[in-house]
Amino acid sequence: MANIKCFIGTVYGGAEALAEQLESIAQSKGHGFELYNPGSIADFVSSDVILVVTSTTGQGDIPFELESLYLALKSEFPLISNKPFAVIAMGDSSYGETYCGAGSKFRELLIELQGNEVIDLLKVDASEHFDPLPVAAPWFNSLLETLDK
Repeated sequence: MANIKCFIGTVYGGAEALAEQLESIAQSKGHGFELYNPGSIADFVSSDVILVVTSTTGQGDIPFELESLYLALKSEFPLISNKPFAVIAMGDSSYGETYCGAGSKFRELLIELQGNEVIDLLKVDASEHFDPLPVAAPWFNSLLETLDK
């Protein structure tokens, strides 16, 4: 079973609430799951599996707490050498080009750090889904199935 470290970027608590719900799903299937808001570079590089769950603020920006980790990772650039990762990006499609920008930025950085994206980026549109769990749960179950292989 996988040991997943989940790094959260939240503005009003939605991403954190979703991450806590995903924690319950993972644990019910025998996976380890740790929440970090935001966590450190040491937490990040010691992960078996990296999951980023982030909302988007402003014009495609990463929430303040998670932005500190993002900037530290960009600065120190610790290679994660094919480490499995996945990203859930939350946003509002009415923002056009910056929709889910925080998750997209984090995904790009993880690829630059040589991580292995094991499932496609999930974008959750707040203008269509007030509760992100019905969208995220099937995606997350697919992630867990992929990790079990």
